[in-house]
Parts: sequence; structure tokens; C-alpha cells
Amino acid sequence: MSTFTAPDGTRLAYHLDGEGPPLVCLPGGPMRASSYLGDLGGLTAHRRLVRLDLRGTGESDLPRDPASYRCDRLVDDVEALRVHLGVERMDLLGHSAGANLALLYAVRHPERVARLLLVTPSVMAVGIEITPEDRLAAAGEREGEPWFADACTALEEVTQGRGTPERWEAITPFWYRRWDETAQALQAADAREKNQEAIPVFFGEGAFDPEATRTALAGLTVPVLLITGEVDVAAPPRAMTELAGLFSKAETVVQAKGAHHPWVDDPAHFVGTVDEFLG
Repeated sequence: MSTFTAPDGTRLAYHLDGEGPPLVCLPGGPMRASSYLGDLGGLTAHRRLVRLDLRGTGESDLPRDPASYRCDRLVDDVEALRVHLGVERMDLLGHSAGANLALLYAVRHPERVARLLLVTPSVMAVGIEITPEDRLAAAGEREGEPWFADACTALEEVTQGRGTPERWEAITPFWYRRWDETAQALQAADAREKNQEAIPVFFGEGAFDPEATRTALAGLTVPVLLITGEVDVAAPPRAMTELAGLFSKAETVVQAKGAHHPWVDDPAHFVGTVDEFLG
């Protein structure tokens, strides 16, 4: 673990692993420690991963001001990390909710981004609506799974605003291609690796200006790669197609039978796709 200081004085931690040019990785959750990203399916054989623990998560300190958890305010932390690393331009990866932060950083500091990777991204920063039908259509591709019946019923309840903590728990197999020991261990760690108090602040009022962000993304000239999962209920294919259309040029790769953690679902495909894009 290494540390640096954010503009407001908060000590932030990041983790280095692997060889090659750096790839700065922003975790999702939201507000989950970066440890769940691991080596991104073996990507460390090709790139030096720089996993940032967002303020108040992992080994980073709690900030004095809880309002600083808001997504747009975290952009300054990412820029401080770039300066600390001493790089003029950086390759930037955002997973899930972390993709919102990656997008806001790219909009505010386009000259500091070399390449942008969005992995099964959340789309709140750009105001794309994901409908219950979008999620249920993706879920329907999993019908043969032994856990499907209860999980699908729970998903219907959740998308209708009737999700209890127990029903949210019931849909977790959808986040992974295989609901095996590896997936179950990752999911079991989810709650304890998140800063629960920070989550509502991350998405709080004022965090996003979708219209302005859309306009700025249309003029972004850096290479963009979207990696999506064919059966991902969190980032379903229709919404991902709409997101890709916001860029003047973006490459989209759909991982066959992939869900929300493509480096877990098919490590070889994920690493090969990212390595080819990064060159």
C-alpha cells in the first residue's frame, strides 16, 4: 500500500500490483474498497494496476467532511493521484459505480486521460434510464440456473420498488456468470468492504449534471472501450448501447454470457480484450 494526500488533507491509499505501464482503477460498489478488483483476472501480467481506495474506504482515511463523498467531489482525489504518480496522461478504468467517477474525471480533465475503459458501467452520470424490462430481459437469459426462480421473483419485486434487504440478497447470483465459491466469497465481502454511510452521499443531489456531461462526452477525443456483459442485469445491453452512442467514437465489447464482473466470469477474454485495447 502507498499513500498520498488529497487537496483537503485526507490521506488516501492506493495499491500497486503488476508490471508495465500504469492503469488507474476506480472501484464501484459504490464506495467499496478496491480489493475486490484483485488482479483483474490476471491483467497484472500486462499492466501495473493502480487501485485507488476512495476516501473512507479500504485503507484510506475518513474525511473530515462527509459531503466530500459526493461523486463529483471525488474527481479532485483522482487528479491528486495522477499528480502524485507523476504522469501527464493516464489510462483510466472505472467499474460499475466507479465508471460515473471516471466519466466525470474525463469531462473535467480530458487532457489528462490517454484511454478510458468503462467496465459494466453505471450510467447515472449521464442520466440513462434502465427500465425494469431491461433488467428482466437480461435476467431471463439465466432461466436454466437452479437459483433462477427465486432470484427472478426477487428481481421483479426490487424493480417495482418492493425490495427488502432479503430480496436484494436473493438477486445476488445475477451479478456473476457462475454462482460458485469464488463468486459467493466476493459477494460475502461486499457489505463489509463498503462505506454504507457514504453511499447515499456519493449519489446525492448535485453529484451529476447529465445534460452537461453528455455534451462534453460527445466532444471527447480519447479512445473509449465499454466492456459489457450479455446477461448483466445491473448494466443491461440496451442501456450500454445508449451509453456508447454518447461518444463520438467508442468501441463496445459484449462478453458472451458475462454478468457484472467480467474479469471473474471469463478472465482470459477480459484480459485479452483490455490488453488489445491498451496496446
